[in-house]
Amino acid sequence: MLTNSILRNMLIITIVLLNIGCDQISKEVVRKNVETSDYIQLIGDNFILTNVENSGAMLGFGSNLSPMLKVIFLQVIPVLVLLVLLYRILRKKDLDKLMALAFASVIGGGIGNLIDRIVYGSVTDFFFIEIGIFKTGIFNMADVSVTMGVLLILFITLITKKQIL
Repeated sequence: MLTNSILRNMLIITIVLLNIGCDQISKEVVRKNVETSDYIQLIGDNFILTNVENSGAMLGFGSNLSPMLKVIFLQVIPVLVLLVLLYRILRKKDLDKLMALAFASVIGGGIGNLIDRIVYGSVTDFFFIEIGIFKTGIFNMADVSVTMGVLLILFITLITKKQIL
């Protein structure tokens, strides 16, 4: 018989894996079907599909670092942080379900981008949105997972005013 704790952890790991899978499948589709730097209008100039390789982190941060520093700051440290975070949420039995979902999204998205950095040396980004004054950088599904997870963590923290980890 599976305990609530085991079921909860299985659900957390499933959410992490679903985030990774969605990210990696979408990137593979873009790599195979969209030429580098294509500019495909999906909804006018508001929603663009492209294919850009980002050798840094968010918005290209760190792309000018030396190869050794890139490995340390964009691979080693993120792997350690994500593993510690996963360990913490799997061990914290009183973590709210919504908060567990948020952290699982952050971890899954983080791992999705890490896979790209380790396997390809860069992260495939492909969405761009511009609606009025709202304009994004070019991003991918892992970025969506991380952003939604962080926003949910902030929202829950502000509403409940509880310490999260």
